[in-house]
Amino acid sequence: MKNYKPTSLADQVFDRLENDIIFGVYPHGEILTELKLVEQLGVSRTPIREALRRLEHERLIEDTAKGSRVIGITREDVQDIMNIRLHLEGLAAYYATINMTSEGIDELAHIVDLQDFYFSKWDVEHLRQVDDEFHEAICRLSKRTVIKDTLLPLHRKTRRYRKIAMEDRERATHTLQEHREIFQAILSKNAELASELSVKHIENAKEHMLGRGN
Repeated sequence: MKNYKPTSLADQVFDRLENDIIFGVYPHGEILTELKLVEQLGVSRTPIREALRRLEHERLIEDTAKGSRVIGITREDVQDIMNIRLHLEGLAAYYATINMTSEGIDELAHIVDLQDFYFSKWDVEHLRQVDDEFHEAICRLSKRTVIKDTLLPLHRKTRRYRKIAMEDRERATHTLQEHREIFQAILSKNAELASELSVKHIENAKEHMLGRGN
């Protein structure tokens, strides 16, 4: 199961701003200032300043004389992110299979069951969240720190595009089936197959994301 730890105010502000930038609440080119964000979020400048530094490090904003300019996620960024994921998701699934525990199997089984439940209700937002959980669980269960630390920020940056994918019922159907097949390969302790299926899953996701455009 996940290990939960207290979230600092700066972390909460970062998560909120990152999410709002990725989902287009703050569009490309908008200027964010500390004063503006203090008024909008109702927090002091200190956590906002720290969050803005982290966002700049993530290349979601850039510093200008007028304030922080929103860069966001471009189509080229998505293409690069998905190409990186093509190389790493297979490795994550491979090592997750090798290092899998009974607790990990239970966690993945629960996530797959949740996918089916939310699909039956056609609850797109929860489907997107469970999609996050599926990939994040495999990263964590791989027990490969570099793979996890590389992939998790990339997962966050494609949230908007994955939500759009989930709104397409046909693609959502395929996504759930692909997740089930990956889980079955892991359950069967077939690391090579789990890796191959994960790469194919990301290839399909990339094709769908870039085929639809921004």
